Amino acid sequence: MTNDFPEGAVMVFGGSGGIGQGVAIEFAKSGTDVAICYRSKQDVAEKTAEAIRAHGVKASIHQVDVRDKAQVAAAVVAAAKDHGRVHSMVWGAGPLVPQIHIAEWTRDHYRNAIDVEVLGFFTASQVLIEHFRANGGGSFCHLGSAGHDWWPAMDGLSVAPKAANEALIKGIAKEEGKFEIRANSVLVGVIDAGMFHELTKQGVFDEEWVKETHKLLALKRWGQPEDIGQAAVFFCSNRARYVTGQTISVSGGFGV
Repeated sequence: MTNDFPEGAVMVFGGSGGIGQGVAIEFAKSGTDVAICYRSKQDVAEKTAEAIRAHGVKASIHQVDVRDKAQVAAAVVAAAKDHGRVHSMVWGAGPLVPQIHIAEWTRDHYRNAIDVEVLGFFTASQVLIEHFRANGGGSFCHLGSAGHDWWPAMDGLSVAPKAANEALIKGIAKEEGKFEIRANSVLVGVIDAGMFHELTKQGVFDEEWVKETHKLLALKRWGQPEDIGQAAVFFCSNRARYVTGQTISVSGGFGV
C-alpha cells in the first residue's frame, strides 16, 4: 500500500466495462487493492483482476445486479472480507444506451436507464454509506457525463440519469462530511473504449459524426480509460482529502 490510500480496497461498479477496466487498473498502479463488480462479463472481470494483481496488489471480483439491494450488500460484505474494508467506491455501471432524441424515447428506454444508473447508484450509495460510517469514512466517485455541462444531442439516455446522480453526490457530500465521507464526480467525455467502440461497430458513430465531434473538442483526440482513472484516483486518494462535492470534466474541452 502507499500513503495515498488507507488499508482496504476501492470497489469499482462496472469494473468489467471498457472504461471501468482502465479505472480499476489505474487504482492498482496507485497501490491499492481493487474489488471489481460486474453483472455478466465474468471473463473480462477475471482478466482485469489478473492485470491488477500484476501491479502487486490484491484483486477480487463480485457478480452483482445493482438493482438488487441484497446483492449489493452481499458484494460489499464479500469485498470487506477479502480486503479488510472498502475505502472508496467508483460508480461506472450503466447500460448501453441508444442514441436517439428525447421525443423518441419510450417509457421502457427511460425506465431501464433509471433502474440501473439512478436506483442502482442510490442503492449502492446507501449500503456503502453504512460501511463507510462504520469504518471511519470513505470516498465516492461517480463517473458522470460531460453532457452535464454541454448537452450532446441524442445522448440524453446517458446524460439525464447521471444528472440525477450528480445531485445525489452533492447531497452525500453535504450530509456525510461529518463522518469523513467525501463524494465527487468525474464528468466523462468521449473515451476510446466501451460504449464508443460498441456504437461505432453498430454504425451509430460514422465519419461525419467523428468530424463534427472533433470540432467540439479543444484537444483534438479521444480520451483514454486511464484519463478517467487518473481523475478518479485523485478524488479517492488522500491527495484530495479536503475535496468534496466537486466535479472534474475529463472531456478534452468538449463544448468549451
